[in-house]
Amino acid sequence: MARKTGTVSRGIRCPIIRQGDDMAAIVVNSVTEAAEAEEFELRDRDVVAITESVVARSQGNYASVDAIAEDVKNKLGGETIGVIFPILSRNRFAICLRGIAMGAKKIVLMLSYPSDEVGNALVSLDQLDEAGINPYTDVLTEAKYRELFGSNPHPFTNVDYIQYYGDLIRSCGAEAEIILANDPRAILEYTDSVLNCDIHSRARTKRILRAAGAKCVVGLDEILTAPVNNSGYNAKYGLLGSNKSTEDTVKLFPHECFELVNDIQAKFLERTGKHIEVMVYGDGAFKDPVGKIWELADPVVSPAYTKGLEGTPNELKLKYLADNDFADLKGEELKNAIEAAIRKKDDDLVGNMASQGTTPRRLTDLIGSLCDLTSGSGDKGTPVVLVQGYFDNLAD
Repeated sequence: MARKTGTVSRGIRCPIIRQGDDMAAIVVNSVTEAAEAEEFELRDRDVVAITESVVARSQGNYASVDAIAEDVKNKLGGETIGVIFPILSRNRFAICLRGIAMGAKKIVLMLSYPSDEVGNALVSLDQLDEAGINPYTDVLTEAKYRELFGSNPHPFTNVDYIQYYGDLIRSCGAEAEIILANDPRAILEYTDSVLNCDIHSRARTKRILRAAGAKCVVGLDEILTAPVNNSGYNAKYGLLGSNKSTEDTVKLFPHECFELVNDIQAKFLERTGKHIEVMVYGDGAFKDPVGKIWELADPVVSPAYTKGLEGTPNELKLKYLADNDFADLKGEELKNAIEAAIRKKDDDLVGNMASQGTTPRRLTDLIGSLCDLTSGSGDKGTPVVLVQGYFDNLAD
C-alpha cells in the first residue's frame, strides 16, 4: 500500500542532559527506544536533530561573567567602551552585558531603533513618523528619546530595555550613557574602542567602523574565542549564540560538533542498518508576523551536520505543473503526468519556471526551523527531533 503521509516531525523525550554525558549514546538510545515504544520504523535519510543547548551542556561549555569581563578588558582596554547594536533580551544579552560592564569604567550603549536586529521594538515606525525622526540619520540621546516617546515597554515581557540595560551597567560599577542610532560611525563621537554586538550584520559593522578610524573594534563573536581561566569558549562565534545559565554564568554555543554528528550517524548505522542524517540545531530562521520578532538570534541555525544535509531543495512546484503544463488533465491522468515530471526533473532546477515559488533556502535552515518549532524552548522535554519523509516526493 502506498504511504499516505509525507514529512513527519516527532519530538523525542530524553534524559536531562548534564556535563560529561555521552550525547551520542543518549541520542541513539532515545530515538530507537521511541521507535520501539511508538511502533514506527526508522528509514534511510531520516533526520535526527539535537538542540544546541543540550550539546553545549554535555560539553560543559559555560563561562562566568568574570571571564567575560577579563576578556573584554584585555581586548578593549577597560576604559570607555562603545557597546553597539545589542539585541534586547534578558536571556541572550543581559548576562553578557554584565560581564562587559565589569570590564570597563564607562559603557556608551548604542541601541538600534526602531527595533533591534531581531525585531524587538523600542518605538514604532508610526511614532517615528509622527515625531519627524529619520532613523537612518538621526542620533537620539536617552533624554531626547524619553522626551519624544516616553516609556515603551516590550509588548511581551513588559521590560523597558533602555532603563533595564542602563541600571544593569551601573549595578556593575560602570558609568552608563545610552544613545539610539543606526549608523555605526555615530559611536565614534563618544569613544574609539567599540564592541559591536550585532549578529548577522557584524562583518559590515566592523568594516565601516575601521574605515571610519576606530582605534579598536571587537565583535561579540571575538569575546571568549579561547578559554579564560579554564572557562568555556567558542573559537568561531565567541559569545554569539550564548544564553543565560545562572545569574553569573552563560552557556555558550556548542563547539566542535561535527565529530558528534558523524559519530551518531555511525552508531545509528551500526544499531539499525539505516543511514540517518544528523544535525545540531539552534534557533529556527523564521519571523513572527504579529510580534515582528525574527527568531534567529543564533549566528547560524545549524553549527554541525552530516554531509547528506548539504545544499538546498531541488523541487518542482506541483500547482505550477497542474495549472500550466498539465492544465488539460485531471484525476489519475494528472497524477501520473506530475509523477513522471518529478522522476524526469533535472538535478539543478535553478531558473526553471516549474520550480518558481519553492523555498530557496539551505536544507539545514529549513529542517532546523521545523525542529525548533517541534521541540520548543519550554518544558516539552524533547531536545531531540526525528524528521521522517523530508526527502520524499509524490513520485516515491
